[in-house]
Amino acid sequence: MRGVLRYRREDVVAIVDSTRAGETEEGLPVVSSVEDSLRFSPTTALVGVATQGGRFPPDWLWLLRDCVVAGLDVENGLHEFLTSDLSLVELAEQRGVELCDLRRPPRDLNVPTGANLDVDATVVLTVGSDCAIGKMTVALELDLEARRRGLRSAFVPTGQTGMAIAGWGIAVDAVVSDFVAGAAERLLLEAVERGGKDVVFVEGQGSLLHPAYSGVTLGLLHGSAPDLYVLCHQAGQEFVDDDPRFPIPPLGELIELHERISLAAKPARVACIALNTRFLGEQEARRAIANAEEETGLPADDPVRFGSSKLVEGLLKPGYRADLREERIT
Repeated sequence: MRGVLRYRREDVVAIVDSTRAGETEEGLPVVSSVEDSLRFSPTTALVGVATQGGRFPPDWLWLLRDCVVAGLDVENGLHEFLTSDLSLVELAEQRGVELCDLRRPPRDLNVPTGANLDVDATVVLTVGSDCAIGKMTVALELDLEARRRGLRSAFVPTGQTGMAIAGWGIAVDAVVSDFVAGAAERLLLEAVERGGKDVVFVEGQGSLLHPAYSGVTLGLLHGSAPDLYVLCHQAGQEFVDDDPRFPIPPLGELIELHERISLAAKPARVACIALNTRFLGEQEARRAIANAEEETGLPADDPVRFGSSKLVEGLLKPGYRADLREERIT
């Protein structure tokens, strides 16, 4: 929900949350029910939460029915599909509304064709030391900055929130593992067609360090075949998912890990570091950024807090892509 509020604020009219009715969030009214939201003339209800296991709590089924009865289309980002509930599908048909399961992958996915190796645009993938540390947000911020600079840039949504923001994409964590790389290639090619002629920013998923979600990370990495990485890290975090069994290595080791695991046919480099400093005061945040730059020799910044100009300049450094292509040839 927060991603949609940040990047599609103009399309949101109200938030339904019975526990906070009467409050406001970012200037938007919080109401207790679907019926209460109707005075703001919504057209679509977005399931704006991520539940454990991606399934609907039982009481949510009544809420979804209320949305359909009210004539609202419903966009759902959970792993449990609305279109698998035959009674809800029948009700939607009666009311003339659409049920959209964002995580339902296309049926015709396959393995990569190799077209991902021949894209003329500079392909940038956000990768991270853990999940849920801002890879989507970083990609969106970099895309916005590139556009401000007059570049033909595109953002590639690879998860349900990114899809809700951009209006297209594939949730790669719901794709059969054999076809994750093929789905990433398809997204990359579509992004170029959508206008990403100069640079394409691919939203990263999971983490190579995460014991549960590394598989989707690797498939996305090989399928999108990036030229450059933005390494995302939450400042001060020591363990993956705060689990002491899985320590996060130094940034230098993370850089080497991602560069070594790139496709042999298309080697990629980490070009900059995006730090999430939300738990730090401003002076602490600036010190953490300076330390990351000293440790890695790369540009570092928090693009949400301090802007993304420095990171974009690091990504678009003259000669970077030419050097990479020369490595491929030799």
